[in-house]
Amino acid sequence: MSNIIEIKNVTYNYVEDEVEYTAVNNVSLNIEKGSFTVILGHNGSGKSTLAKMLNGLNRPSSGDILVDGINTRDEENEFLIKKKVGMVFQNPDNQLVASIVEEDVAFGPENLGLEPKVIRQRVDEALKAVGMYEFRNSTPHHLSGGQKQRIAIAGIIALEPECIVLDEPTAMLDPKGRAEIINTILRLNKEKGITVVLITHYMEEAEKADRVLVMNDGEFIADGTPKEIFKNVKMLKSVGLDVPQTTELLYALNQNGMAVPTDVLSIEETADAIMHYLEEN
Repeated sequence: MSNIIEIKNVTYNYVEDEVEYTAVNNVSLNIEKGSFTVILGHNGSGKSTLAKMLNGLNRPSSGDILVDGINTRDEENEFLIKKKVGMVFQNPDNQLVASIVEEDVAFGPENLGLEPKVIRQRVDEALKAVGMYEFRNSTPHHLSGGQKQRIAIAGIIALEPECIVLDEPTAMLDPKGRAEIINTILRLNKEKGITVVLITHYMEEAEKADRVLVMNDGEFIADGTPKEIFKNVKMLKSVGLDVPQTTELLYALNQNGMAVPTDVLSIEETADAIMHYLEEN
């Protein structure tokens, strides 16, 4: 499968109080079209800085990022890149611009100069895709945090990007809102084939990804499937990350002499692993 994003030896430096810091340090990575990739890391690991480079909000200090073969360094390509890669941020209130839900979702397509009929179709499809069509005439500030974030995602979908980058989109939400967003992301990826890059520090949000990367001090220190990443409990804890509760349980049982597998994630698999051990012993 071809790549939608290619990151080639990218470094990002910034200056604060006349001191230069390196937020991203010489990283390389390819992201396949149609994939669901999660980038994990604690605060300050560089993951949000990297996210903003994926659609040209930040430009690399050195190295190159190619979006569908287009270099984000070239300013004349900025509009095209943002059309291909949409960004969703932590706080949905900062992304909502209109007083009616459907008007908010229509804002991006209107700025593209599309025909009213095309805009209407895109708005309706985007709202249906995130399960918010029935709220199309509602006022955004009356909605829950999870609903607002789904409206923000609909606004990006209406632009028909090939890839959506979500930078900690559930950080300000309660568990119900977080579940709504993760289910929405999974549906967009699996049913519509939209490439998803999710930046988070919530382990449970990474369980259904195709690929998980761990960032620390501006570098990737692990890259694999969720099961491959989460069984390395010591490594994750050493960089300030938790592990899913199921992994934590199996790890603790292992530490206490029960030889149960640590590369299972779901509650059902965990229960089966423990039952199998008890039957065998």
